[in-house]
Amino acid sequence: MLNRRLFLASATAALVAGCSSGSRTGRLPLQSSPSDTLPQTGRRIPPEYLQMYRAMPQERFPIPAVDLSKIDPAYYRRLVDYSSPEPAGTIVVDTPNRFLYLTMENGKAMRYGVGIGRAGFSWGGRARIQYKREWPTWTPPAEMIAREPELEEFRNGMQPGLENPLGARALYIFEGNKDTLYRLHGTSETWSIGKAVSSGCVRLLQQDVIDLYNRVPDGTPIVVRQA
Repeated sequence: MLNRRLFLASATAALVAGCSSGSRTGRLPLQSSPSDTLPQTGRRIPPEYLQMYRAMPQERFPIPAVDLSKIDPAYYRRLVDYSSPEPAGTIVVDTPNRFLYLTMENGKAMRYGVGIGRAGFSWGGRARIQYKREWPTWTPPAEMIAREPELEEFRNGMQPGLENPLGARALYIFEGNKDTLYRLHGTSETWSIGKAVSSGCVRLLQQDVIDLYNRVPDGTPIVVRQA
């Protein structure tokens, strides 16, 4: 069962914030041109990562390449050794360290860097991915519209696109038959990966959320770990 105190407090926050990072319009900036050099060290980015985070013009809304020079390399997607009591095919969110793991056979996992909810919006426990959506619609809750009247135009939903706060893909988290109001979703806000910035939801780079989306079916178990 999800920790009830954390769930009730953070579900309210997610309801109010609707997975937005705090932008008054919900519109997100696109990345600048990609770079193959890390400015902090002058080291070149391995070509496999440039390929992994390349532009995706074939998508319904073309996705630009990620500027990897603006992300700590620790948060690049990679296959890692991972010892876990969870069975293969489980999503594990390591909130303190800003990682999401998809457990695999033989002590391996696919690891993704994530942005997570700010302090006060954190949550933890066990649930499942009820369903998934490509290029989902985002609907701000009534409480958010009351606070930010300019969002009235999205009362019936913000159309899919790169500016939509849910990004290219969203995975919807349920406890039993109840929607927790939390999502795993894409973001164009490259700078937010590895940070606590969103209002409850777990965000991944667009290329990473597409990769995860393609790997997991509906019903996938998810475990969110706090400190």
